[in-house]
Formats: sequence, C-alpha cells, structure tokens
Amino acid sequence: MEGYFYLGRILKLFASKGSLLVNIDADNPEDYINLESVFVRMNEQLIPFFITDIQLRHNNNAVFTFLDIDSTEQASILTGCELYLPLEMLPPLSGNRFYYHEIKGWRVLDEAFGDTGVVQEVLEYPHQAILRIMRGEKEILVPVSDDIITGVDRDNRILSIRAPEGLIEMYLE
Repeated sequence: MEGYFYLGRILKLFASKGSLLVNIDADNPEDYINLESVFVRMNEQLIPFFITDIQLRHNNNAVFTFLDIDSTEQASILTGCELYLPLEMLPPLSGNRFYYHEIKGWRVLDEAFGDTGVVQEVLEYPHQAILRIMRGEKEILVPVSDDIITGVDRDNRILSIRAPEGLIEMYLE
C-alpha cells in the first residue's frame, strides 16, 4: 500500500461489545496508544475507521474499540484484517536505526571498498533482511545487521557499512 505502513493485524474478537484484539507490529506499541483513526485493509482497499479506545495488553497486543462497531457481528467482519497508517505517522528514528522504505535510493559507503552503490530495496526474509544494492549493472546483497551498519546520514542520504571482507568484491567479479 503506497504511502502507508503496516501497523498490525486484527487477531480476534475481544469481549462482547465489538472490541477487537490487535497485534501491533512495532518495537514500541505505546507509540500508538493515542491514535484517533486507522486504515483497515478490506478487499484490497484501505478504509478509515475511527477509534474510541485503545488498551495495551502484553506481547504487542492491544484492544481496539472502533466508533460505530458495537456488536460482535459487526466486529467479526474485521477479524484477520490488516491495519495501516500514513507513512508520516511513523515515529522518527535516530542513530543507526532506519525504516526500510526510507533508505531506498540512498548511497552506500563501505569502510574498506568506498562507494558501493545505491540501495534499491530491502529484501525481508524470515531470519534476515538484506540490502539490495546496485552498482552499475551489478547487484550486491548485504545483510542488515548492527555489526554491518555503521552509520545513517539522513541529511545526505548515505548509509555507511562495514561489509565482511570480500563480500562486495565477490559480487563484482
């Protein structure tokens, strides 16, 4: 969904008044405790729903109560749906932390190799995210790891890395 980020998924009904248990896919779910609305993905469209109450639970879960959803019948239609928010609602990050969508088009500078190329995308796999960098016609894949990412320069759109010895050269042979 262009211009939006995935916030979480509606897991199931909660209690009997139309409230829903939501899993929030965020490091700090408390950043979203004061939301006034959220977009629910239904039939490949994002539909706005206004929120009357959010109560945090454990394991990144929260109970959401939506305006005008006041029965289990109405709420059950939303079970399993994904929730989204506009990208501008992402909390700002600092230091070497970044959002994957944010670094698309950034230059990558390796400590040993120098100018490595431009980030095309971040490939998300179950156990590892991978930077897909293009240097001319050559593709370079570098793991996203605290050991590898050494700097994030948002002003100049530069990602500094310390790739394992020989990794970059292997892709350029």
